[in-house]
Amino acid sequence: MIWLLAAQRFPPPEFTETGHKLPGFLAPLPRGPWMEHFDVIVLLMALALASWLALRGRSRRGLVALGTFSVMYFGFWRKGCICSIGSIQNIAQGLADSSFGVPATVLAFGLAPLVFALLFGRVFCSSVCPHGALQDLMLIKPVKVPVWLEHGLRLIPYMYLGLAMIFAATGGGYIICQYDPFVTIFRFSGSALMVSCGIELLVFGMFIGRPYCRFLCPYGVILGMASNVAKWRVRITPDTCTQCRLCEQSCPFDAINPATIETPSRTVKTDKRRLAAMILLLPLLLVSGGWLGGLTGKRLAHKHRTVSLAERIYLEETGKATDTTDASAAFRATGAPVENLYADAQSVRDRYVLAGRWCGVWIALVAGGKLISLAIRRKRYDYEADQTRCVACARCFKSCPQELQRLGLPVPEGAPLAPPNSPAIF
Repeated sequence: MIWLLAAQRFPPPEFTETGHKLPGFLAPLPRGPWMEHFDVIVLLMALALASWLALRGRSRRGLVALGTFSVMYFGFWRKGCICSIGSIQNIAQGLADSSFGVPATVLAFGLAPLVFALLFGRVFCSSVCPHGALQDLMLIKPVKVPVWLEHGLRLIPYMYLGLAMIFAATGGGYIICQYDPFVTIFRFSGSALMVSCGIELLVFGMFIGRPYCRFLCPYGVILGMASNVAKWRVRITPDTCTQCRLCEQSCPFDAINPATIETPSRTVKTDKRRLAAMILLLPLLLVSGGWLGGLTGKRLAHKHRTVSLAERIYLEETGKATDTTDASAAFRATGAPVENLYADAQSVRDRYVLAGRWCGVWIALVAGGKLISLAIRRKRYDYEADQTRCVACARCFKSCPQELQRLGLPVPEGAPLAPPNSPAIF
């Protein structure tokens, strides 16, 4: 940035009598352009290496080493900024406001992991994202989350994503950055609330695999959807699956879909009725979601500084408030017409209501899609990595007897193996 080379024009005041000290920077100072470009190069190289380690090298040890580097470089050295997770807010505001410019480096950090997800799956989550890598390194003794709770908690990131896009697109702030639990750890500073949240997540992460990635991260939602169309994706076994279930037991993220088992209690006729009911329910969910979202957007608009100022001025103009605030006094000192303020506030409200409706429709669509997916009867003959949830951590590779045999490593006694001439699945 050019201002890094500039000298301070006026010296800061000295509070000799009160002893007040000027606060320091809460966010890291911007770096020079060449350093920001260097960060993008490091990101692209890390993504490429993670893709190779996860898909071709199939190396858990290599991904752990790369994750350690990402935590040190993108986390503690770069202090979590620029962050791919938070960059989607800049992009959302740039799409909603043509006058808002998104820096090229922020755009690169937001889109590069998405492009790699479209090609290779969630390799960014595996060992490049410092948030995910830090949690992965903290995992000691994973426990399984109940299936019903897992399905419910996985809806939270979709809601979080919708709210974050509303606030960013309407200029209401970047809540992903404001409530990031790990940035305070990377910077060794922050509010007591966020520091405690970060520590608690790391403690939970010792027993629950990546709680932030699975149940909170809004960027993971986007990468998960992109991973569904990835041409090259994580394969658990290099040969025919023998359904030994060892890979399922080794995954701490519940990201492996088991082979389907026919049960007498489920019939095709019953499944079709359930699916039809969920499809018919979807339009009602969308309408309800849009209505509730509009109401929510209207209430959230009160948090915007323009709307809150207009409401305060209105109270003072109508005599419902006898005193003035610093904000209202500063506005009156400008001499700007009150009518223009009211018009701006109404414009902000309209944007919030519209964004709230879209967010409500989005959440309803996610919930309805979840119900429909649970009603669909699928047939799987092998244990497969779920591309939406799989973070390409490579834990399941060495649990597969087929993989151990391919590498010439000892195979556990009694583990089933496929016939020697079975076709490879790559």
